[in-house]
Amino acid sequence: MLSNQTHALFHRLLYMIVVLCGSAAVPCCHGDETVASTPHVAPPAHVVLVMSDDQGWGQTGYYNHPILKTPHLDAMAANGLRLDRFYAGGPVCSPTRASVLTGRTHDRTGVLSHGDALRHQEKTLPQAMQNAGYATGHFGKWHLNGLRGAGAPILASDTHHPGTFGFDEWLSVTNFFDLNPILSRQGEFEDFRGDSSEIIVAEALDFIGRQQQSNHPSFTVIWYGSPHSPFLANPDDTKGFDHLNANGQQHHGELVAMDRSIGTLRAGLRELGIADNTLVWFNSDNGGLPGVGADSVGGLRGFKGSVYEGGLRVPGIVEWPAGIKPRISEYPSGVVDIFPTLAELVGIPSDRMGLPVDGISLVPLFTSDLTRREKPLPFQYNDKTVLIDNDDKLILNRKTGRLELYDLDADPHESTNLASSQPERASALQQQTIELSKSIARSATGKDYPEGQLLKEKPSRRYWVQDPAYQPYLDRLFARPEYQRESQR
Repeated sequence: MLSNQTHALFHRLLYMIVVLCGSAAVPCCHGDETVASTPHVAPPAHVVLVMSDDQGWGQTGYYNHPILKTPHLDAMAANGLRLDRFYAGGPVCSPTRASVLTGRTHDRTGVLSHGDALRHQEKTLPQAMQNAGYATGHFGKWHLNGLRGAGAPILASDTHHPGTFGFDEWLSVTNFFDLNPILSRQGEFEDFRGDSSEIIVAEALDFIGRQQQSNHPSFTVIWYGSPHSPFLANPDDTKGFDHLNANGQQHHGELVAMDRSIGTLRAGLRELGIADNTLVWFNSDNGGLPGVGADSVGGLRGFKGSVYEGGLRVPGIVEWPAGIKPRISEYPSGVVDIFPTLAELVGIPSDRMGLPVDGISLVPLFTSDLTRREKPLPFQYNDKTVLIDNDDKLILNRKTGRLELYDLDADPHESTNLASSQPERASALQQQTIELSKSIARSATGKDYPEGQLLKEKPSRRYWVQDPAYQPYLDRLFARPEYQRESQR
């Protein structure tokens, strides 16, 4: 196996080869083996993960939303791999963020719901990318440090800030953020003017550009605060939504600005001359919201907070001109697959991922049409454990024992529970789901970690205004409009 230093040097040299040779075939190391990434294509020199906040599966132009236009996401989808059955890690935000960074279903990692902190015992994707020689940066919402409430700038003293999980640079807030935000650059507060999505994309492009200039590969995470409530958009972005109430106008206006920032990101990569060999992966963190004036989930059942399709299925696009054949895929996939996919592409040793890994590599899907997923997609949220095995979806209520079985091909709206009428089909999945729940329970006690137990380092979930570390900053923060509600806690 390559040493850490050798592995980093390999990827620094690989970056220079990529720049000089474009799509020349370059093998990549994977554990103790050497394997090719995609056929005749070098690993991406730059990787950008982009995630929206509460954008529903139906809120894109390419799904024919009745009032929302997303020309930049549409262009990205047309030029990349559009994943029409792509799933969040859970039906609320922090769980999905934990799954992105670990490749594991979130309950294994200690992130049971929104605001929970990720355990330091987890092996994370940014740490692995660092080890592979990539500069790493985080921009935007974090929400993995145990703090609830409107997004506040993260303190340098925070034991679970992005840097502690492998990000070299970070410009981040604890949770959602809107117009004219105050952000934290590695613990130093900075005030910004403008739309939050455009701000963090501009900062991310600056980071990527600096790495490009120094011939250094980069891994960049852009986590938007839009279109999470409270909704606040620039007036120009709400045009065309006059028939909606104020909330609906602002909500859709945030999506307009977010989509525009996607265009800025893609144009910026082209201007840097690196678009062809930059992999950009876009998705939302959970299902859409009710009551925003138009359907947010494309007719699916349920919304954010639900384990039905409307709560779990999200937009998903992967664009990488040098390595992906543009098309639409119905292959079931999810954020748990991001880490394993990048591990294969970049050549990350298998011991850099925590076990068990719940996702799989989607590299074969980049160039070939696949139909059947061999490893089911797992979910667990509150009392429900869920398994999606291609077209079959089983929901087990662990508290009541109730089973729900849906055929997602014949019944995408989950209107007919087949558990009683097809007991054999349900029973086979039920046993797998029970085993999944048992495995997650073992993970929850620390059995996955080298220590064999949980270390007492994870902060409890709490509002940041109640954290003594924020006391010196409260006057400054409470003078801002976005924190008026927090001042009442």
